[in-house]
Amino acid sequence: MEIKKLPEKIWEYLKKDSWDSWIVSIILVFLVIKFIFFPLMSLITGSALPLVIVESCSMYHHSDFESWWIDNSEWYKLHNIQKSEFESWNFPNGLNKGDIILVVGSKEYKKGDIIIFNAQSKYPLIHRIISESPISTKGDNNFMQLEMEKEIPKEAVIGKAVFRIPILGWIKLIFFEPFKEEGQRGLCV
Repeated sequence: MEIKKLPEKIWEYLKKDSWDSWIVSIILVFLVIKFIFFPLMSLITGSALPLVIVESCSMYHHSDFESWWIDNSEWYKLHNIQKSEFESWNFPNGLNKGDIILVVGSKEYKKGDIIIFNAQSKYPLIHRIISESPISTKGDNNFMQLEMEKEIPKEAVIGKAVFRIPILGWIKLIFFEPFKEEGQRGLCV
């Protein structure tokens, strides 16, 4: 009679269709993601938060770019940002609530980059740079700048958005949406 090796026994246990093996599998997936995947992603991207989920509508564009620009151009023109310049930036159509963003740390940030930064709020903000010196941002869907985004110290910047995975972040958000204020819940409109 051959004695099975421990890794084989563990693998067979995890493949079983039982509640306890299912719970152990979930715990193992959580541990791998928390202690292997995210630290490895942080090392590769140079950012403490390599993946973030957009949790608000501050970067949302309610329509195609042309219609959005007509509705929002006045503020940007007052701040010397032209339509052609805005169109050349990354993510000119904004970000949607529930998007997962890949964040990369950088030494240089330029006008138009969408950055993730620590502000005087519970969570980091995801907004677009509208001025480089000092770093100043604005949410595409906000009517004006928040006071906390007018002079952002470089040390507060976690990184910049380089890639977007649409909608997938809702897998996490659905668990937290019921606890938000009523006006902050649900899809952006």
